[in-house]
Amino acid sequence: MIKIVTALVLGAVMSSANTLQMNFEKAKVGTVPTGWKATATHPKKALATWQVEEDAGNKILTLSNIDSSHGGMFNLCFTKSVDFLDGEISVRFRANSGQIDQGGGIMWRVQDADNYFVARFNPLEDNFRFYIVKEGVRMELASANVRLDKGWHRMKIVQEGTHFEGYLDDKKFLDYHDKRLEKSGGVGLWTKADAASSFDDFIVKTK
Repeated sequence: MIKIVTALVLGAVMSSANTLQMNFEKAKVGTVPTGWKATATHPKKALATWQVEEDAGNKILTLSNIDSSHGGMFNLCFTKSVDFLDGEISVRFRANSGQIDQGGGIMWRVQDADNYFVARFNPLEDNFRFYIVKEGVRMELASANVRLDKGWHRMKIVQEGTHFEGYLDDKKFLDYHDKRLEKSGGVGLWTKADAASSFDDFIVKTK
């Protein structure tokens, strides 16, 4: 179920009763969008900076000022204003930089900073993967070799019960079943280590 009041203060565009688009256009530049939380799994020293920025006349959410000395930290920005169990989540993303890691992706069924599913693309490794993070431990679930050009791309996940699929630019690459996170939870964005990335047009469709 989507909490409409919270969605409106996020600057979301409601297109139907079960669809929420967060494009960050009404968020203040230099801040984390209202209702979102910037945190980390395995935080060390200072957290990286998630903030809304102007990009060619458009507002996007970008990760920067990263502590590159700790390769095991997962950078998170998520919201629990959406209670997601089944449906679709998509986002436009751009990998900007990173020597240890690049890219990033979507978090869903987020219980807290240590328990969630994640789909991520890494252009340094040319792969697209599903992971589960349980009690702070990340476990790989599925992987596909994928090469993408530099620039903006769209990622999408589709969840139905214990079954989920992963898409890049409307092409399915991942298909998996897992029942270790059966509770609904929040949704958000994820990068690892020094992966500086940008995101836009975050769309959630719930069932």
